[in-house]
Amino acid sequence: MPAHWICIGSRDVYGKLELAGQNPVERTLAALNTAMAQQGLLVHATGQVSDPIRIHAVSAGSTDAVIHHVVKVDAGASVTLIETGHYGARGNVVMEVEVADTGSFHHIRVQDGQERHMLTHIFARIGADATFKSFTLTAGGKMTRNECILELVGDNSSVTVAGACLGDDDFHHDDTVFITHDAVNCESRQVFKKVLRNGAVGVFQGKILVKQGAQKTDGYQISQSLLLDEDSQFLAKPELEIYADDVACSHGSTSGAIDEEALFYLRSRGVPESKAVDLLTLSFIAQAIEEIEDPDLAQAILSHLTGTLEAR
Repeated sequence: MPAHWICIGSRDVYGKLELAGQNPVERTLAALNTAMAQQGLLVHATGQVSDPIRIHAVSAGSTDAVIHHVVKVDAGASVTLIETGHYGARGNVVMEVEVADTGSFHHIRVQDGQERHMLTHIFARIGADATFKSFTLTAGGKMTRNECILELVGDNSSVTVAGACLGDDDFHHDDTVFITHDAVNCESRQVFKKVLRNGAVGVFQGKILVKQGAQKTDGYQISQSLLLDEDSQFLAKPELEIYADDVACSHGSTSGAIDEEALFYLRSRGVPESKAVDLLTLSFIAQAIEEIEDPDLAQAILSHLTGTLEAR
């Protein structure tokens, strides 16, 4: 076990952040998870953890999984957590993350769902001068909903939530993000890209709440979809709720087909159509992958995505 992290009892975190995240929107299945979960990882980062901690889930295809992780990052500590594998045919996974002042937490998740159903929640509380970053790549799955509920409670903190998904055929993918600014001079970013085809459905619900007194907030939100046929759908609901007057908040959402001129350019230079579509797909998703701070991990995600496209 690395010297700078240990498993802990986590009584001061377990269930507390999930409970706080039930207001103003009830998240019933997250509460059920807290009550029923008997498995999960408990991590206490007390210093600079040089190597990422990896969770690789292995389960039988027909199983149900209720998993609850808790991560506590002390002041000045940093840790990167990577999630891969399959939790079960139907998964209910909750992660609670407490980042103390000047702490740093990075999270990367790869969901290769195939015929699986997946519901995930991340509840996080971020202190002063602290950093939280989470990126999720979803390539497959029957139905997936990833929720992220973050609260910035310390001045000068920053959070980033980003994601990319590839959806095909009978596929429904939902990203729901709720970020609360409750401190001064904080930054939040939401960057989501979805590529959908053969009737796949993508959903994005993103909200930035700026409380009274949370001056100098910088909130950014973008959600975009690339629809590779006329049967696929992208549904977006961006929201801003602001009670402070010295802020810079923006949101945007777009949906569109593949760039025919770019496709023609590639094909005119001998690139097969399927390969050209893959290249344009990678270019479209790149903005979300760029939110990953570690260049080696970003390259690994890009390589994984490239392999997934080639396999299709």
